[in-house]
Amino acid sequence: MNAAARVRREKVRIQAATMFKESRSTAQIASELRVSQKSIREWRRRWTSGGTKALASAGLGGADCKLSDDQLKQLSKVLDQGPVAQGWDDARWTLARVAEVIERRFTITYTLRGVSYLLHRIGYSQQVPTRRAIERDPEAIATWHRRRWPSVRG
Repeated sequence: MNAAARVRREKVRIQAATMFKESRSTAQIASELRVSQKSIREWRRRWTSGGTKALASAGLGGADCKLSDDQLKQLSKVLDQGPVAQGWDDARWTLARVAEVIERRFTITYTLRGVSYLLHRIGYSQQVPTRRAIERDPEAIATWHRRRWPSVRG
């Protein structure tokens, strides 16, 4: 949810608090504010125990990142170097490998789903690399295309 939506929802809860003070029924408030009666009952419980302040937005949802900004930058550098630089024999990052790198480097554990969220948060997307041999020689391929391919093609 973005900041504007969060503010909009908080305004609705504050309107509900005004209606609670007027002793309006749950059904009436829900109908007027176009929200569920379940939400109204929850908001009324919070309002009763903590007043209007209890209905204020709690801020962004979700857990805080376990890694500091500096650690996120370090992780990005490691990921950009590729998995071969970290000791794996192919050029494919997996969630398990990234979790292992995070644990080895920062002694912080992440679940695979947590790694997925973390990678998305720092701008990485799921991709499957083109399969290419490590020994691939682009110059030899170009030479073959220039010299040999015309005779094979006929």
